[in-house]
Amino acid sequence: MLFTSIEFFVFLPIVFALYWLLRRQVRWQNLLVVVASYVFYGWWDWRFLLLIAFTSVCSYFSGIVIGNGRWRKSALWGNIVINLAILGLFKYYDFFAAELATLLGCSGDSVMLHLILPVGISFYTFQALSYSIDIYRGKMEPTRDVVAFFAYVSFFPQLVAGPIERATNLLPQFQQQRHFDYSMAVDGVRQMLWGFFKKVVVADNCAVYVDDIWNNIAGESSVNLAMAAALFSIQIYCDFSGYSDIAIGTAKLFGIRLMRNFNVPYFSRDIAEFWRRWHISLTTWFRDYVYIPLGGSRVGKWKIVRNTFVIFLVSGLWHGANWTFILWGAFHAVLFLPLILLGKNRKYTDIVADGRWIPSIKEFGQMLFTFILAALGWILFRSQSIGEAVDFFGGIFGGGLADISIPKRTLVFVLILMVVEWLQRKREHGLSMEGVRSGVVRYACYLAVLAVIFMFGVFNETFIYFQF
Repeated sequence: MLFTSIEFFVFLPIVFALYWLLRRQVRWQNLLVVVASYVFYGWWDWRFLLLIAFTSVCSYFSGIVIGNGRWRKSALWGNIVINLAILGLFKYYDFFAAELATLLGCSGDSVMLHLILPVGISFYTFQALSYSIDIYRGKMEPTRDVVAFFAYVSFFPQLVAGPIERATNLLPQFQQQRHFDYSMAVDGVRQMLWGFFKKVVVADNCAVYVDDIWNNIAGESSVNLAMAAALFSIQIYCDFSGYSDIAIGTAKLFGIRLMRNFNVPYFSRDIAEFWRRWHISLTTWFRDYVYIPLGGSRVGKWKIVRNTFVIFLVSGLWHGANWTFILWGAFHAVLFLPLILLGKNRKYTDIVADGRWIPSIKEFGQMLFTFILAALGWILFRSQSIGEAVDFFGGIFGGGLADISIPKRTLVFVLILMVVEWLQRKREHGLSMEGVRSGVVRYACYLAVLAVIFMFGVFNETFIYFQF
């Protein structure tokens, strides 16, 4: 079920009403969450429910075994192997089997299984794995409340595209009494509204132009290709962060707080800051469960470089079974090298232009340069093959200037987005109304955003990160 579908706008009020009717019965509330989440997820294909149920069962019992003390390591590694094997089979088997077959001179198609990739499998697999790992590390006790645990793994707002929650944050919220918080719910609706604006107005309007250019690389001018790369950078940000805003806002309606997943990444002054602000739930997951166990930054410089390359290559592969994703990860690892070697990878941890309306010339130049680097990486990410990426880069740097077709309306939406997010960069989302006392002003903003959504929204039938 899509957030932008009619079905969701029928589904959400029904679940919301039933949920708060059961406000004094936590276990029944959690059971409703599980049922609603399975309906939400099974809307695409009911067969996918078998996988998420199996992942939940394995992780639940592995946590109990780990908590009992005996066979701790065996239970942990058993759960890791089982879940990663399922993920590998559905997501990576065809890619590696075909590559190996080609290397051996065989037909790649003859060894491929052509399995349908379950929506969001990478997200809920990582969420389930973090639970057993945290128990093994002594960060939390295993739960015996199977309903609460199933709700943790399958919570529908963030099930298919994150944020990837930790059990230490989300599971306790399902184990305690929740009370309806009006101000929290209202802020959730605001955040959802801002998420819909980013998705259907900005991202989906960008997609129309980007797809048109990408489908005709050879016939496009350098300016159009460069504009397509820039607008794809905006598209993927608004598509994914828009989903996250809708998910986080929806969770607030149910008295649940999810972690922030994006923090104005395109206002970053170097690529390290960009990655602290982009897809925060995934980058911190890799930091805590891969980078730090490898030694993190507590080792020598060259091992830090090694660890960084491992993280980015694994991150690239997490996004999909394609050499373009691996190259995208390697590209960002290379960008990190100077910062690591000079010890400047944590230079910028504050908000840009703090206490000022506009950035300095230096800050603006840093943000622009970081955006250009990210946009060049997104060309690799968006391309279906290395050859397509090479053609795109060749067109940007070797094409002509004729036939410029920049979509003016889309640029206006992008400008509105950037201005609002700049002004709200210290707040959780663009429609945060802290300090705005006038009800007239607030509701005028809401109505204006709603009007723009209904007048100019494109309503694509998918989100980019559903494929991961």
